[in-house]
Amino acid sequence: MSPLRWVFLGLAIWGAIQPMMYLGPWLATNGFNLQALVALWKANEAVTGLYWDLVIAAITLNLWILVEVWVRRNWIALLAIPATWMIGVSCGLPLYLFLRAKPVK
Repeated sequence: MSPLRWVFLGLAIWGAIQPMMYLGPWLATNGFNLQALVALWKANEAVTGLYWDLVIAAITLNLWILVEVWVRRNWIALLAIPATWMIGVSCGLPLYLFLRAKPVK
């Protein structure tokens, strides 16, 4: 495995752990209250701007993944889509790059 793939894998793991260090305690306190979570994402203009920045990046990443998977037939790379929406772009993007960097047969 190339050194770059190791970097992408490390970033995907970091991108999964770091956000959960903040979300986990919030979920433990508030439960899976999606309505309260969305309200926090819209608490002020700065947070709302970041929210939309991440949503647009996630949609763009998903479109890119779908188009490339269709062309390259690298079906395992589809795992980056649920990672993007269930964890975040910080995990989904490096995970996709890790999976994409694998030689396709």
